[in-house]
Amino acid sequence: MRLLIAEDDALLRAGLELLLQGEGFEVVGSADNAEDLLAAFEPGSADGAVLDVRMPPSYTNEGLRAALELRSRVPNFPVLVLSAYVEDRYAGRLLASGAQGVGYLLKERVGKVGDFVDGLKRVLDGGTVMDPEVIAQLFSRRSTRDPIRSLTPREFEVLGLVAEGLGNAAIAQAISVSETAVSKHIGNIFAKLGLSPLDNGHRRVLAALAYLRS
Repeated sequence: MRLLIAEDDALLRAGLELLLQGEGFEVVGSADNAEDLLAAFEPGSADGAVLDVRMPPSYTNEGLRAALELRSRVPNFPVLVLSAYVEDRYAGRLLASGAQGVGYLLKERVGKVGDFVDGLKRVLDGGTVMDPEVIAQLFSRRSTRDPIRSLTPREFEVLGLVAEGLGNAAIAQAISVSETAVSKHIGNIFAKLGLSPLDNGHRRVLAALAYLRS
């Protein structure tokens, strides 16, 4: 798989390149700012991108805006953004931009190589990966009228694991309950968020993104 990297920290950028190459990825482009990455991007030249959120010149949300631009040029182009912070406005737009190929991880996850690589692979395969802390912070900022507020603490926990891309068996193991209990929780989540069985192919992703579209 061919990847683009945008990261202003030279050491982290070099580390990402070595890590990804060691995992069998091909880094076909690397830049220290979003503008240069976008200028060099050509549809078909890469299979996905890993971008820092805060880069020159303003060090605010350049990476998120670049991710949105990449996906506007190539629908559902896989993007994994990394940040030390949760950027509410553009994170919401990115996660709501489609149900395929989107990831948002906090940088501390990069230190957990297995988790990072697994998350990247899921994004490249068209999945959605969100850091639990990102979910928690975005949820906490939503309106009290949002249906997400109707979830119980356990349902909220299960939804966070769903958003990480875990299947029912993995969720059951993570929270020490049966798969039957997990299925029941997920069914309750779908019902509370008003997700129809007709959306079955995407309901797990839509459940994680529903609050962003409310």
